[in-house]
Amino acid sequence: MHTLDPFDLFDISAQLSEEELMIRASVARFVDEKALPLMAECFDQGRFPAELIPEIADLGLLGSSLEGYGCAGLNAVSYGLICQELERGDSGLRSFVSVQSSLCMYPIHAFGSDEQKEHWLPDMAAGKVIGCFGLTEPHGGSDPANMKTHARRDGDDWIINGAKMWITNGNLAHIAIVWARTDEGILGFIVPTDTPGFEAREIHAKMSLRASVTSELYFDNVRVPDANRLPGVKGLKGPLSCLSQARYGITWGPIGSALACLKEAIDYTADRELFGRALAANQAVQIRLADMSRRITQAQLMSLRLGRLKDEGRVHPTQISMAKWNNVRMALDIARDCRDLLGGSGITLEYVAIRHMLNLESVITYEGTETVHQLVVGRELTGVNAF
Repeated sequence: MHTLDPFDLFDISAQLSEEELMIRASVARFVDEKALPLMAECFDQGRFPAELIPEIADLGLLGSSLEGYGCAGLNAVSYGLICQELERGDSGLRSFVSVQSSLCMYPIHAFGSDEQKEHWLPDMAAGKVIGCFGLTEPHGGSDPANMKTHARRDGDDWIINGAKMWITNGNLAHIAIVWARTDEGILGFIVPTDTPGFEAREIHAKMSLRASVTSELYFDNVRVPDANRLPGVKGLKGPLSCLSQARYGITWGPIGSALACLKEAIDYTADRELFGRALAANQAVQIRLADMSRRITQAQLMSLRLGRLKDEGRVHPTQISMAKWNNVRMALDIARDCRDLLGGSGITLEYVAIRHMLNLESVITYEGTETVHQLVVGRELTGVNAF
């Protein structure tokens, strides 16, 4: 019998096209050669490796699933594989690309005017303009309908007041996609971050996503022209559709974190000797590693099927919720267990498990907490809204 790939026991790679395999390999090479040498230090220092942005853009990873405007036009599975490999490096890398692509470029592409698309998307794809997504508010959390940020018409302009919280890329961004309540319903606006009255304050002292920029945004009579309003959508459908795009990528990302932790644990337990034999020779260790592999395989199969459904135009938000819930929980549990297998060594940044473990505490919370996604699935099963 042939030997199985320990990180792809069900030969999921055989279900990928040549293009998908090539994309995965190119991003993996970037992560191995350029990102991983920096990530422990960046996490320790609490800084995002902005020096990697030009190469991320050169690889076509920004807006990769969009058509035109300098974007690569890749399929959903390819985008998922990009997220998987980036998060194998660090959740902060995947978060940066996810926000730029799914939360900022996507709404301009889907809901923007032709002028907005032509003006912003080519430079965003090239990494020359960075965006952030202003939806979550300090008091709002999982209830975006409880939005307090508001915009009012003033002639041909809009005046925006309010605040947003937990905003990835906030202090890196040149523009913010801001969702605000108006007399006409919830609308989206493109707000250049150098607009008077706009302020971004970076959130420090984080114990998670330390290699990512997280900010608070404040709007004090921020004036933008009506030309900056996204004309193609009204209501919560706009921001929620953006979140569905990003959550889809998140179903793949934690698979990368889990694979990184499993590989490290396999290598460590093979080399580490206690009581006269390698840790890997113990039944308890093998059972734990085998369970990790089982759960990773389930997540791989779920995300691949989800990606194929998305490419067929048949994906449902509930399916994305189930995969986000399952796959992030899988990765967080595996990261914690791998950290334990490493013993005292597992608490240092010399090893990846503690970094992934801490990052995944954010991933399981943002873009819908685990409980929210459980309730989405429960609503689908029962027809009763328990929110």
